[in-house]
Amino acid sequence: MDAILGTVLRSAVRERLDVLSELANRGDAASLLSVARTEIPRLIEGWRTLLTAHEADEKGNCPECSGRRSPQAAPCAVWRSAYDHLVAGALAPSPARHQLSAQELRPELVP
Repeated sequence: MDAILGTVLRSAVRERLDVLSELANRGDAASLLSVARTEIPRLIEGWRTLLTAHEADEKGNCPECSGRRSPQAAPCAVWRSAYDHLVAGALAPSPARHQLSAQELRPELVP
């Protein structure tokens, strides 16, 4: 039963991410504004909940990633991923327009 539930949960989450990605890439201004107002707060709260669960304990280990015999020092992979996606990714320069493909410049025109 756990394997089936895990498959269903993973599939639902991936599908939701696909829908949000499609909206972000192809949505009109009104759709983008609506999604931003509803989904960004939910994503922020989700990240905060996840990161709270992975906060270092009094020994400096992640309680979620640590096993009984194999402690995982903080910051764990979840915190490093959060940094990579939320901080470092935001600081990365965008490619210059001349470096983008036709698909990236005008995705609605390229099948």
